[in-house]
Amino acid sequence: MAKRAFTVRAVWDDEAKIYYSESDIIGLHIEAPTVDEFEAVMREVAPELIVANHVSMPDLATTPLLSEQRQGIAREMGRFRGQGSDRSE
Repeated sequence: MAKRAFTVRAVWDDEAKIYYSESDIIGLHIEAPTVDEFEAVMREVAPELIVANHVSMPDLATTPLLSEQRQGIAREMGRFRGQGSDRSE
């Protein structure tokens, strides 16, 4: 099986005051009030959905599910936009 990278973006909805997901992982839909909560849900749910919807059983043993972590990127983007993960609204 060829290696594949999956994308999950946390997008801020100013009207609803939540981050929601945009992703190419089938079935992944996240809504959370902070980036930290968004990341926690993503780390728990995304690997299960990748296994269920994108990896065949024979390939499972040789496929790293989280080979690269990019912690803090969304948090830094939020700070850049003035929306850090410590939102209390």
